[in-house]
Amino acid sequence: MYHWEVVEALFKEYPLVKQHIDSYNEFVNHKIHKIIEEINLETNKPGEKTEVRFHKIRLEKPVVTEADGSKRELTPTEARLRNRTYSASVFVEMSILEDGIEKDKEEMYIGELPVMIKSDLCRLKGLSVDELINHGEDPDDQGGYFIINGSERVLVSVEDLAPNRMIVSKETKGGKHVVVGRIFSVKGGFRAKIELERKDDGQTYISFPASPKNLNIFIVLKALGFDTKAKMIKAFSDKQEVLNDILINLEGLEIKDEDDALDYLGKRVAAGQPEEYRKNRAGYILDNYLLPHVGLKSEDRKKKAYFLVRMVERCIEVATGKREEDDRDHYANKRVKISGKLMEELFRYAMSYFVKDIKYQIERAFTRGRKMQIRTLVRPDAMSDRIKFAMATGTWINGRTGISQLLDRIAHISTLSHLRRIISPLQKTQPHFEARDLHPTHIGKICPNETPEGQSVGLVKNMALSCFISTREIEGLEKDLEEIGLTLIKK
Repeated sequence: MYHWEVVEALFKEYPLVKQHIDSYNEFVNHKIHKIIEEINLETNKPGEKTEVRFHKIRLEKPVVTEADGSKRELTPTEARLRNRTYSASVFVEMSILEDGIEKDKEEMYIGELPVMIKSDLCRLKGLSVDELINHGEDPDDQGGYFIINGSERVLVSVEDLAPNRMIVSKETKGGKHVVVGRIFSVKGGFRAKIELERKDDGQTYISFPASPKNLNIFIVLKALGFDTKAKMIKAFSDKQEVLNDILINLEGLEIKDEDDALDYLGKRVAAGQPEEYRKNRAGYILDNYLLPHVGLKSEDRKKKAYFLVRMVERCIEVATGKREEDDRDHYANKRVKISGKLMEELFRYAMSYFVKDIKYQIERAFTRGRKMQIRTLVRPDAMSDRIKFAMATGTWINGRTGISQLLDRIAHISTLSHLRRIISPLQKTQPHFEARDLHPTHIGKICPNETPEGQSVGLVKNMALSCFISTREIEGLEKDLEEIGLTLIKK
């Protein structure tokens, strides 16, 4: 019986839905505060600058407001029976500044946020078996789901390519063989696709949001600070095949220095504008749309240049046979978005709409000549409606569907299976043979047997029994690496 004691101890310390609860707790305890800190709203009226600042955010545990206006605690059982949404009230401290002078500051109710069962915000957290029974709950229910309009709904984990990680592959475009290096650079809620394309003749081009077409990578490197041939060669390794590609791309390039490169980019993205505006616009695009995860300031351009150098070298190595192309189905190149990350995306989207609504209310107040007050600007429905709609229908941001699903309650084990399910964003109607196949790196992470028949085979997976997903992000890693001898790129 010893082995059963080990199994019981394992699942006591690491419950089967632990990843959902930990992820949601990380969201409400840390990520939601960072999202509020990122928000900044400015608007102008003739002769005056108005700014709305968001300060602290506070979440209250679920309560129910009765017909007579009284409030009391809301439990999951009551939410199910009365067809209510089990949610927390969200309060944000906001202030209005006019020409830098604070005119009004107040904590406002801005909407409702669905609460995960057994999370830190749930009233069932920490209750004993007898207390759970008294609340009408099943003591064996592990939580990890939501109650929306009385229905139990689960956010199904989504498998996606790892952000900020380069994948190099050989492809055929227009009948010609090319080597393509892609990376999805993610910073906050912004996701930028950066793509390098090396042709058979050694010419390498780059594309990223707001960039012109057929942009030579070495023009971008010059604009980022590698404005001489000597600097360019020094940044790359001394391999002969790499040097050959550098010389091929620099041959016939009329861009002399950083200013010329910025002006060249400016003419392509802001044609017909004054020179100073063109250069500023080119710099803005490089800072904000090129590798945003590396940095968003002009001081970070050198880091971006070195990052692009490594990307170019990997493409050259794959093209010359010195390196194998990357396997996009390898699980090291995948990430699984669980409840906390999905709620973070949804909350960020809802808050962006909320901020737009406040801006509209400010402009309307300007037009009507009313006095500006926080109380008259906030409409709680602006945020709540978007979150509730997505949770109730399963239609997520960017048009993805099937994220929020009705929890399978046929049997206890089917409930646990549903909570550990992982879906792929790929279309079920397309073949995607390689994506559906069992990969060697699935061992220990993905169950090799549990997948539905038909169109969903291989695209709907389940976590292996002993698989656990980490939810905390590691901070301060650069400092630790510097202490053991890594040289950081500085201005």
